[in-house]
Amino acid sequence: MATDYDAPRKQEEESPADSLEALQASRGGNAQTAVIDVDENDTAEGIDLPGADLSNEELTVIVVPEQSDEFTCSSCFLVRHRSQVAREKDGLKYCRDCEG
Repeated sequence: MATDYDAPRKQEEESPADSLEALQASRGGNAQTAVIDVDENDTAEGIDLPGADLSNEELTVIVVPEQSDEFTCSSCFLVRHRSQVAREKDGLKYCRDCEG
């Protein structure tokens, strides 16, 4: 069944029980405080703030050499699959994104 979402709403659907005052009155003293689940590893020591000095940190990265079915775009220098070659000129390959 098709529904016209541009049609104005019916007034019967908006009951006074759904008003802000009615909702606040129904909750009354039943207000509950949200409980935050904090993991032991999520302490202040485990959070890095923006601009923090990370000069003494080491980063370990595994570098995988370019595969036989991949190429490096001469414009954006990203490693792409050979199916992404758009143009090859003077031995340089360009990807579809750069040649757009």
